[in-house]
Amino acid sequence: MKLSVVIPARNEAGCIDRTVRDLHSHLAQRDIDHEIVVVNDNSTDETPHIAALLEAEIPAVRLVHNTPPNGFGFAVRRGLENACGDAIAIYMADASDSPADLQRFFETLQAENVDCVFGTRFHRDSRVVDYPGFKLFLNRTANFFIRVLFGLRYNDMTNAFKLYRREVIQGIQPLLSQHFNITVEIPLKAIVRGYSYRVVPNDWFNRRSGESKLKIREMGSRYLFIVLYCLLEKWLSRGDYHRENRHRLP
Repeated sequence: MKLSVVIPARNEAGCIDRTVRDLHSHLAQRDIDHEIVVVNDNSTDETPHIAALLEAEIPAVRLVHNTPPNGFGFAVRRGLENACGDAIAIYMADASDSPADLQRFFETLQAENVDCVFGTRFHRDSRVVDYPGFKLFLNRTANFFIRVLFGLRYNDMTNAFKLYRREVIQGIQPLLSQHFNITVEIPLKAIVRGYSYRVVPNDWFNRRSGESKLKIREMGSRYLFIVLYCLLEKWLSRGDYHRENRHRLP
């Protein structure tokens, strides 16, 4: 099984080299067949130049350019379109995610034969370093809201760090999110459409360079739109998009 890792990157010149090298080294040492798809999201710094050097040096690295307008969701969608692996992970460019955790996600996907592996930063076995207090409050509030609406036990839907089989990505189309709300749209659609998943604790480390691209004031209504969109599908679609019903004859 081949693993594709999609890394959206906008103005991440300070960390993209280290992130890609550490990830590739970890996966290569464990003989995991992989590709790393770096999506340059219309960066205005040296990110595309650094990524191009990585692509020239490391055969597993591919650089893809997102066409304007920029946006985290647009970049993720571009990366998913270009990934060719049997399993596809979304991984942050700022080194907040751990290569060791990705390895465990991949091993869990295969060992338990599930469709998705969802990370959670809020588990007794997780380690979270330097999470901003106000952002943490909003995160826990939003996740509690989603859990209640959908009747879920999973407590970290907004965590971008997740792993999907290719057929899941194909089965949840079309994706609508243009920004960080895609981190909620993909897993919610996967759950609503009947794909299986396991939850695995993962660590999280605050970025050491650059600045977060998540603009909290701009994202509230966008998150709400996607959550309600998925909820309406769950309530009103009569299971038409569920994996067991998608190809049924009339």
